[in-house]
Amino acid sequence: MRAPLGDFDHATPAPNCLDELTAPVAEAVRRWSGSVPAEQILYVDTRPEWADTAVFLEHYGTELLDQSANCVVVAGKRGGEATLAACVVLSAARVDVNGAVRRQLGARKASFAPMDTATGATGMEYGGITPVGLPGEWPVLVDSAVVGLPYVLVGSGRRRGKLLVPGKAFAQLPNAVVLEGLGVV
Repeated sequence: MRAPLGDFDHATPAPNCLDELTAPVAEAVRRWSGSVPAEQILYVDTRPEWADTAVFLEHYGTELLDQSANCVVVAGKRGGEATLAACVVLSAARVDVNGAVRRQLGARKASFAPMDTATGATGMEYGGITPVGLPGEWPVLVDSAVVGLPYVLVGSGRRRGKLLVPGKAFAQLPNAVVLEGLGVV
């Protein structure tokens, strides 16, 4: 199957390649429900050493910058308690951690979660964290610009491979909150 964006050799519906995904991502695809069928979530194989955004764009095309998103894990703290959440913003933007995230989580302080915390809590590889398959109780904050795209390239849970997900599907993730201005340029 041809990928709906990018110049990838082959795209496979995610339900047909669950072995390529980490356990939490594969389980989320198996249990997928909503108006976007799971078969519209596609997997493309990519080289793990090219997973970071700048290197990825250098090898797969700079035009993907406006069609890809990063998923980062943040920790909001208030009164000694920490709340983990995920933020999904376009790759050309940065997460407004001290503004939008802090307000949405009702936190006194918000910061990026340490790598060990992010990978340990998600069961995913650093550099490949995706909003598909995150712990069910986590808030998933999604920039409205992501939801507005026909397809978005995001991590697959591993550094090897990416998912192509219809933008509107991000609003259907468990505990998803779509926010204007979550990503700032």
